[in-house]
Amino acid sequence: MAYKSLDPQTAVEYVKSLDFFPHDAMLEGGEVGDGNLNLVFKICDLHSGKSLIIKQALPYVRCVGESWPLDLNRAILEANAFELQNRLAPGLVPRLYHKDEELSLLVMEDLSHLGVMRPGTLDMRKYPKFSEHLSTFMANTLFYTSDLYMDPFEKKAMVKKFMNPELCKITEDLICSDPYYDCERNIINPPLRPYLEQVFWKKNALRLEASKYKYAFLTEAQSLLHGDLHTGSIFASEEETKVFDPEFAFYGPAAFDPGLLIGNLLINYISWDGKDEPLEKIHDYRDYLISTVNDVYTLFEQKFIANWNKDARDVTASVSGYQQFYMRKLFVDTLAFAAMVMIRRVHGLAHNIDVDGIEDEERRKDVQIRILEMAEELMMYRDTFSTIYAVTGFVKARIF
Repeated sequence: MAYKSLDPQTAVEYVKSLDFFPHDAMLEGGEVGDGNLNLVFKICDLHSGKSLIIKQALPYVRCVGESWPLDLNRAILEANAFELQNRLAPGLVPRLYHKDEELSLLVMEDLSHLGVMRPGTLDMRKYPKFSEHLSTFMANTLFYTSDLYMDPFEKKAMVKKFMNPELCKITEDLICSDPYYDCERNIINPPLRPYLEQVFWKKNALRLEASKYKYAFLTEAQSLLHGDLHTGSIFASEEETKVFDPEFAFYGPAAFDPGLLIGNLLINYISWDGKDEPLEKIHDYRDYLISTVNDVYTLFEQKFIANWNKDARDVTASVSGYQQFYMRKLFVDTLAFAAMVMIRRVHGLAHNIDVDGIEDEERRKDVQIRILEMAEELMMYRDTFSTIYAVTGFVKARIF
């Protein structure tokens, strides 16, 4: 079947051919996605309640239009990433039922009994299992796809399999380049523009450090990344956590995933300065966010080292001092990527509702400047922090 984009009715007809539902099922389909790139449909049997999700790639960036074309093969790359993540972190990603190369789609488990984590954080929800689950996901996917564990020939074949140049280019531009100058793609809160023009875009030292990490992103094929790991790519409840949307997966610097995750949590932390919740509630939720950042990185580090000590195969892994060198670089690089995603989400092409939900533009501007200033300090002084607790202590001393 030649490629064509689906609609709710054709999505239902497609699912009927898969024998997932009984032949007499009364199926209903609807579009449920609100993402920047793809079509997402939920197909449900009205009798049994059984359901699934179809995700189909479009041949362009949906939030921009046909002027920004994209390779349809990204859907199969995402399916391949799901298959691998299910093996390495079982129970922490959706189950994959089917993939279709011609239609550039995948069929997967419906997780609508869970909520996307980002809206939950806007409601001050707490997720007691999040740090345990995400640290396992990151430690397993980043260690067991690296040269520390994999046969070098198999690893290089994996690098080739997960070549993802078009979506990598989005990251290279939107995170690593565009926010540091007056790029036409940037979406700027009008009251913020004078600060950007008079202050931020003149910070050449900051742009230099970001450029160094752009080069790392371009050249360090260290581990298979999720590539877009933030609270909008995580379904969660008090008991369950599921990471989804790995369409940006590729081999890159291992610090990128924890950096994106921590940066997004810190954006939420700072965003409460622009909201009208009672101070005691804000302080309580900020304490939770600080504890979450501490726990998720500490557990990630511990589990990564445990994987290393148990399963590392590369002869270099046993060299005295090498593990300490590797983990220190991973930590420092995590802070750099956290800073870069914080900056990107302020005035790049795609923002966070955490901040954009602040309706008053002046109040939003004040929060945006605080995020930019905090991100700059994390980037410029990243080498001075000894532990994640030092980082969160610094954040809390500046803003609480």
